[in-house]
Amino acid sequence: MANKSLYVGNMPYSASEDDVRELFEPFGPIGEIRIIGDKGFGFVDVPEENVAAAIEATNGKELGGRTLTVNEARPRTERSGGGGRGGSRGGFGGGGRRW
Repeated sequence: MANKSLYVGNMPYSASEDDVRELFEPFGPIGEIRIIGDKGFGFVDVPEENVAAAIEATNGKELGGRTLTVNEARPRTERSGGGGRGGSRGGFGGGGRRW
């Protein structure tokens, strides 16, 4: 049975793995749960055939006084090079005196 990852946003910072497991357990055996530090979001793996039902039932639901945002997680993209920041700065040279 394949699992799909759901993004769970706007979670209370106090949310635990057990809180998330309890919320999503009705949608089949839960795979991995990843709460991202103190960022207020995380990911939960649910059986692929239950993804739509899990999103419908939990998106907009309240947990710890906050309204959750739940949707299918986008595939993680590789971070390469400057990614729009840094890299070649162009324009003027850095530092030094200008006469």
